[in-house]
Amino acid sequence: MQRDNHYDESQIQVLEGLEAVRRRPGMYIGSTDERGLHHLVYEIVDNAIDEALAGYCDNIEVTLNLDGSVTVQDNGRGFPVGIHPKMHRPAVEVCLTVLHAGGKFGGEGYKVSGGLHGVGASVVNGLSSHLLVNVYQDGKIYQQEYERGKILYDLKVVGQTDRTGTTIRFWPDVKTGEDPEPGIFETGHFDFDTLKTRFREMAFLNAGIRIVLTDDRGETPVSREFHYEGGIVSFVEYLNRHKTPLFAPPVYISGVKNGSTVEVALQWNDSFNESVFSFANNIHTPEGGTHLAGFRNALTRVINDYARRTNMLKASDANLTGDDVREGLTAIVSVKLVEPQFEGQTKTKLGNSEIRPLVDSMVTEKLSQYLEENPSAARAVLDKCLSAARAREAARKARDLTRRKTALESAALPGKLADCSERDPAKCEIFIVEGDSAGGSAKQGRDRHFQAILPLRGKILNVEKTRIDRALSNAEIKAMITAFGAGFGAEFDPSKLRYHRIVCMTDADVDGNHIRILLLTFFYRFMPKLIEDGYVYAAQPPLYKVTRGKQEQYVYSDSQLQKLLDEMGRDAKPEIQRYKGLGEMSYQQLWDTTMNPETRSMYRVEMKDAIAADELFTLLMGDQVEPRREFIEQNAKLVADLDI
Repeated sequence: MQRDNHYDESQIQVLEGLEAVRRRPGMYIGSTDERGLHHLVYEIVDNAIDEALAGYCDNIEVTLNLDGSVTVQDNGRGFPVGIHPKMHRPAVEVCLTVLHAGGKFGGEGYKVSGGLHGVGASVVNGLSSHLLVNVYQDGKIYQQEYERGKILYDLKVVGQTDRTGTTIRFWPDVKTGEDPEPGIFETGHFDFDTLKTRFREMAFLNAGIRIVLTDDRGETPVSREFHYEGGIVSFVEYLNRHKTPLFAPPVYISGVKNGSTVEVALQWNDSFNESVFSFANNIHTPEGGTHLAGFRNALTRVINDYARRTNMLKASDANLTGDDVREGLTAIVSVKLVEPQFEGQTKTKLGNSEIRPLVDSMVTEKLSQYLEENPSAARAVLDKCLSAARAREAARKARDLTRRKTALESAALPGKLADCSERDPAKCEIFIVEGDSAGGSAKQGRDRHFQAILPLRGKILNVEKTRIDRALSNAEIKAMITAFGAGFGAEFDPSKLRYHRIVCMTDADVDGNHIRILLLTFFYRFMPKLIEDGYVYAAQPPLYKVTRGKQEQYVYSDSQLQKLLDEMGRDAKPEIQRYKGLGEMSYQQLWDTTMNPETRSMYRVEMKDAIAADELFTLLMGDQVEPRREFIEQNAKLVADLDI
């Protein structure tokens, strides 16, 4: 076979303007699905937040418009409109059409900023079918428009004003099939709740700023305002509002050194779960980093030192561990620094080495002082930490029973587990089924090559109200941990997972939904990586079987049933069978409707936002009844369409 080895300068492709962004959008916003779509809004709002951090903005308004566009308006200084000395074009145009152009690259425009390394506004422009910018400055309103990143006309003055700031309205470039341009995004629908959660978070992290989110797409506009003078102290109080704090108000620690600002707020509650969230320049860092490491080191050391000084820990006692001191802790660690170094494009982990000792020293000094000055609060915290240490020791003994064995020790797997023969985890799936009857049908109906069945007896323990040692003594929880094979908690290792599809297969009724939520609570608290990495699914069994003559159809909701009956005509009089549980199905029906990869329907359980997930599990599964009742009353009308 003859190869053409000719390779010269004619084959070197140069992408001009924002074409690189349009050609490889994932490099800049992560994806072109719903998550990437929402990222466009965050980038424009981040610019306004940067103005707030610089001290020039305190009001941001975001509007979801009926035509699919989004408007973001702020009262900052406004994009500069003068001619850029190097580019010889208005600075606002440069910021919106040139990658890595902005006031965040070593100049004096911003000391601290978030955003996508300064490429945010231009990326949004490049990924929008249309963008309109208005700048309010020096008594004038300046305007310019763009189409897929290309300038439609030169910057012009369109009116007079007595305000300052910027308004950007953009239409994301969505694939429609009607436009000759291919489009970028799979969907153009902005989710109000997703944006609401993000903007609430941003308002907490920037005390005093006001963010208003308005949805004009429905018959009646919906608006939410977020404004917290208490900043991250209010954030901790908000996260703990469905829990019982051990003391109040939360401890607040702050300081500035070498241009970096550190803020920490913390408060223990009577739960058994840690809820610590870290941020760098307003960006959530779910994988932590140097700021979180500094906080954790200081916290563990301070608590141990205090316990030794007060003789609550004897000389012969071992030190409390990090897990011991963080049981029931809610904390926000927020740092703002001049040149943040994030690991990876998605900014999930902070890498600045200088921030670790800074956070460590500030937390050590201020938390030690708080404990000395508040002995009753200190005593309550130490009692909880010591109780956690005793539970940890009990859990260590129980843990040995749930450790994964090697292939040669496969007899250690739970006796009721019907395992599959395939050994490649990527091809294996396990169905968690409630009850012997459904378990029997599932075992008969499955494909034994790649499908495993683990029947559970009754409802599992609610781990939201249970310490780890008691949870590990529960037979059903032990069976799941052992079957999955990857451990749990800090020792959880996804590489040892025996199945890459863990399917909650419960009845399509209230009890089934409750069991499914108990399972998800267990996964979220003991093995959050299962959900984060996309290994958890929820099966969708049918509610009805509709038979007319020799035709059989399965229906998955009441609305689907009514639609089918309308299509058949009301005189057809089909036979309708309502399934009260999985156990009522024959093994063949269960395979056809719920287990066969060719015909089944199931949902992947996602954890879009860890803070919102933590809040929801606390609300639904925690001790406080009244907030749960209010939530159910407010959302009862949605239950018919509930998808997990």
